[in-house]
Amino acid sequence: MTEEIVKSALSKVTYPGFTKDIVAFGFVKEIKIDGKSVSVLVDITSSAPEVAHQITTEATDELKLAGCENVVINVQAPKMPRESSSKGKNIAPQVKNFIMVSSGKGGVGKSTTSVNLAVALAMQGKKVGLLDADIYGPNIPRMMGLEGQKPEVIGNKVLPLKAYGVEVMSMGSLMEEGQSLIWRGAMIMKAIEQFLRDILWSDLDCLVIDMPPGTGDAQLTLAQSVPVTVGVTVTTPQMVSLDDSRRSLDMFKKLNIPIAGVVENMSGFIAPDTGVEYDIFGKGTSEAMAKQFDTHILAQIPIEPAIRTGGDEGKPVIYFAPTSETAKRYMAAAEDLWVTIEKINEDGGVDNQAIQPNTPPGVSACSTQAAAAPKASSGESCGTGCGCH
Repeated sequence: MTEEIVKSALSKVTYPGFTKDIVAFGFVKEIKIDGKSVSVLVDITSSAPEVAHQITTEATDELKLAGCENVVINVQAPKMPRESSSKGKNIAPQVKNFIMVSSGKGGVGKSTTSVNLAVALAMQGKKVGLLDADIYGPNIPRMMGLEGQKPEVIGNKVLPLKAYGVEVMSMGSLMEEGQSLIWRGAMIMKAIEQFLRDILWSDLDCLVIDMPPGTGDAQLTLAQSVPVTVGVTVTTPQMVSLDDSRRSLDMFKKLNIPIAGVVENMSGFIAPDTGVEYDIFGKGTSEAMAKQFDTHILAQIPIEPAIRTGGDEGKPVIYFAPTSETAKRYMAAAEDLWVTIEKINEDGGVDNQAIQPNTPPGVSACSTQAAAAPKASSGESCGTGCGCH
């Protein structure tokens, strides 16, 4: 019996819920061989006991078919996710935790971050949903390999699509390709509510929500509709991006959303031929901003060709290139993110009661603090830009 024979047998054991095997994922950490007796250490990312049981059973069967007489499979797994303790209004109660991924401006890699964090969390054994709430620029279907697929409608509800162990819903899956949406704020707000209420999400450990850029109606509606467990801000190292990212972080503060961290995209460039990393756009410039808002850098994601090709071809880098530097950083970011979520739930969770609208029916609610807004006379705007009069 040789290590090559053992690995060949284990490569036939598919990781539950995925199409890749435990060897390809790098979960096989140690192999000990003594004649025809084999001991294998498998370090998995799922906390579900049924996953460990299935891997143990299938690995044992495959090794015995390969000629092993005595087989010992030791599976290491993380602890089960803690139940959410959040309170307040929640129109999607089957979801335990909500992760808002936001940015002050577009084009900084927010959707790429949302996709890879969602898939990473699924690979770590969480039951994950991914909501593409970027109504005007819904790119998630392409990035998740779901382009052209339409969801099934059951009664007046919609069944989310599935890819890479993640439940997915996007306006891009409901529209014709290339169709534009020219919607006012009220329509955006209604769409966000329907994505939460009228989609048949499973009982999810978390829902990753890819928000539109900025700090507008969509963000306020989401925060008032569900208790958002954590917010993640995505930026690039340039100062023009950091200026807008501060607004995104300030929005989290005003909406009472705990900040899980900052993802700094385009943080260095890894040359594909040499593997050398160059700071062509700068690196680490978001650290001072993170400290300003009592948070930290969740990940510094370099420019790497595999990210671009993965997004264009619907093959997330975290899944298809798990040994790449980018995938390793996304995986570490997902682990860090979940630690924050667990800590928040241990401390009592979040509550969105304080940000519920308190205006009479038919009157618009300002997204700015009421005390800061000048009092408007009849028929006049309050001057805050909220559209009320």
